[in-house]
Amino acid sequence: LAETANEIHIPVGRPVVVKLNSDDVIHSLWIPNLAGKKDLIPGRTAVMHLQADRPGVYRGQCAEFCGYQHALMGLLVVAHPPAEFESWLQAQRKPAAEPGEPRAQRGQQLFQSLSCAMCHTVQGTQAGGKRAPDLTHLASRRTLAAGTLPNTPEQLASWIADPQRFKPGTNMPATPMSAEDLQAIVAYLGTLK
Repeated sequence: LAETANEIHIPVGRPVVVKLNSDDVIHSLWIPNLAGKKDLIPGRTAVMHLQADRPGVYRGQCAEFCGYQHALMGLLVVAHPPAEFESWLQAQRKPAAEPGEPRAQRGQQLFQSLSCAMCHTVQGTQAGGKRAPDLTHLASRRTLAAGTLPNTPEQLASWIADPQRFKPGTNMPATPMSAEDLQAIVAYLGTLK
């Protein structure tokens, strides 16, 4: 088992059971090329069965109007050949590597001293927040902000600087900092593969 944000990774040709929960409102997960819609009702656990018969990236979306962020609630299902999936899974189970470059090292220090570490976890570090996505392998993900933005250094910097610009009402606050500090944090997050 490996926990990610914005992505579900599965092996090709094997059935996968996904447990679904909602903390707040009714959602409906829909991955049209792999499964029908499945409602997520607060206080209940739903189960979705997935199986991809060929490798690929499949789009998923919340299909139930659930509030202001509804249209910005997407995810990707990445179906890997079995051996590739096992390699991916082993990599995901490892803690974050220590950054080697000075700017990334400074970014790690900033990340852990600012409010970032209060919400986010980076395994193998002091960052142990549980309210936001685990960022241990952030740089290996294709998207940010529930599929809203491509995961590039430029988009990541824009997201950190002003998340409300991309997802009004998101729980992530803007974190005021100098451009130099922002680039150091982006450099650090870029090492989390």
